[in-house]
Amino acid sequence: MDTLAERYQKLDTTCVSDAMDKIGIECGVYGVKPVRSGWKICGRAFTVHYAPCGAVKGTVGDFLDDVEPGQVIVIDNAGRDNCTVWGDIMAKTARRMGIAGTVIDGVCRDIPAVLDCGYPVYSKGYYMRTGKDRVYVDGVNVPVTLSDIPVYPGDIILGDDSGVVVVPQSLAEEVAGIAEDIDRKEQEILKLSAEGHSLKEARMLTGYHHLQTKGQRVSEN
Repeated sequence: MDTLAERYQKLDTTCVSDAMDKIGIECGVYGVKPVRSGWKICGRAFTVHYAPCGAVKGTVGDFLDDVEPGQVIVIDNAGRDNCTVWGDIMAKTARRMGIAGTVIDGVCRDIPAVLDCGYPVYSKGYYMRTGKDRVYVDGVNVPVTLSDIPVYPGDIILGDDSGVVVVPQSLAEEVAGIAEDIDRKEQEILKLSAEGHSLKEARMLTGYHHLQTKGQRVSEN
């Protein structure tokens, strides 16, 4: 994992979402959740785009051979919930390869095996029907979308129990700094509260109500 991704690994999606709000860019992937709670993923995006099959059938999972350890696979299946693009063979192989996790704008299957091998998968649900001969990979490491959030190869993907956020790599350094500041101030609120301050006072002292407000400067204590 590179240094910048390591900084994000220490954050949660809520702080990053607030940081992105502060610069006025949406980052939360609506409707995508972890198949099991307790997982956390962070890494650079390896993007995959699926399209419906026509007369010529294409491949579905061979791209896995090209993914680097530590990357997060981002699959754009246009939110389709009538066929899957991820199952047990891919999960077990990805786990062995050291891939950080998979995020799907669509559904997965083979849930018992996925849970058993401990490979993190985030999706819009699960369904047993195969995607073979229904969809195929028509692009790898190309611009894709998760819900309505654009994702480019190399973007930072962070996922936890609250969901998934996407940070454009061109903004990743700036967003990390803002998110770290938000996290520090939230911890300060807890500290002030434990010391006897009211929640209202602790929030006022840390500028809590404007931590995520676009264009607002938060005064230091």
